[in-house]
Amino acid sequence: MANTNIDQNDLKILEILKKNARTPYTTIAKELKVSEAAVRKRIEKLIRQGIIKRFTIEYELENEIKAIVMVQSTPQIPTPEISKKIVKIPGVEVVYETTGDYDILVIVRGTNITSINRTIDEIRSIQGVVGTNSTIILRTWF
Repeated sequence: MANTNIDQNDLKILEILKKNARTPYTTIAKELKVSEAAVRKRIEKLIRQGIIKRFTIEYELENEIKAIVMVQSTPQIPTPEISKKIVKIPGVEVVYETTGDYDILVIVRGTNITSINRTIDEIRSIQGVVGTNSTIILRTWF
């Protein structure tokens, strides 16, 4: 992905949409002091360039549990191959490939500890996973 065509207005649009992906183009235009059409064209360009990957929501249910699962993998199986399998597991919210002691970081979501454990067990059963370390998320700040 080449970010050479990104300017301060594009960065401001990304910042606004990150806070609220449903922000009207007219509101963004007023903040940037440009036309609504200019905002629309810039967002379309950011989508075409692959900078904006998707518009989504973040949610949190009252009695829901989230956990971070750090995954170690064997060098014999490429990390992307393992990540592609993990992301398909029910309860997996997002998968990051990382550097350091762990190759993959996974955010999982469930209604109780049993569902979190089931997801972790399924991650551990993937060929190439040699270890995991998990931690429960107590609170999220935005």
